[in-house]
Amino acid sequence: MVLFITGRCHRSCWYCPISRERSGQDVIYANDRPIRELPEIIEEAEQMSALGTGITGGEPMLVLDRVVEACTLLKGRFGSQHHIHLYTGTAPGESELLRLQGLVDEIRMHPPEEVWHCILETPYARSARLAKSLGFDVGIEVPSLPGLSDLAPILPLLDFLNINELEWGEISADEMRRRGLEPADGFHNAVSGVHRWAVELRREKKVHWCTSAFKDSVQLRERLKRIAKNTARSFERITEDGTVVYGVAEIAGEPVPARPYLKRGSYQIREGRLELSAKVLRRHADELPGNKYIIERYPNGGIVVEVIPL
Repeated sequence: MVLFITGRCHRSCWYCPISRERSGQDVIYANDRPIRELPEIIEEAEQMSALGTGITGGEPMLVLDRVVEACTLLKGRFGSQHHIHLYTGTAPGESELLRLQGLVDEIRMHPPEEVWHCILETPYARSARLAKSLGFDVGIEVPSLPGLSDLAPILPLLDFLNINELEWGEISADEMRRRGLEPADGFHNAVSGVHRWAVELRREKKVHWCTSAFKDSVQLRERLKRIAKNTARSFERITEDGTVVYGVAEIAGEPVPARPYLKRGSYQIREGRLELSAKVLRRHADELPGNKYIIERYPNGGIVVEVIPL
């Protein structure tokens, strides 16, 4: 589960991928679900059978009390095996790490690019040593930018270094253009040519490269599949992409027609619409009143992907 704990941040990175609706806002999302009370995150985690949680922002350390409360809820419900990793642009000190000890399993720091050239002289190196001594797994996670090889000296202090393919963002678009950067294609958010800045560092065993396509196409799809498996209605078909497909007949408040294929539990009435198996609807469309169509959408009432009229 991705737990976006706040949109507040003390930095203004030109490459920030955060959306305009979240940037600078003290809001919480579990995956794409707005959270008003922290216990709601347990519902979202249960719906997707989450094996772990990534806490991100914004800057989570600006709301440390909230992070501690959220982690306490997750560990209390799912046990110590529920893996929690925390992203931060800060270099957490001893007092902060002690509060997270036993709750957060892994710290992922994001040092700003302007300190990469002297990384061993920064608080990030000291924080990595301290966090390791306290039992945390420790890594650095950064986007693919010029100067990545400057991070090589800190690798002995880390368990891993993740490089994310630089992504085009709505609030960073102007800065991207000013630097002569362009999207790689019209399908993903990847920026063209940024892999070249990571070539040298990717030779190191501790370094991992994560493409924009992997995050969009694989991580999201797997999350949707888990949610769909737990929330799909009996008549909804789960696709390979984790979306659900079902049929709709607009009966406009009329009684459900007496049909042998409309058995109890095989349909649902919502807002004057008969919702049922897409396969059943296609087979018997001529027997049902009103407009009829097939819907494909994200599970659990998520966004509509496609509507096919019959």
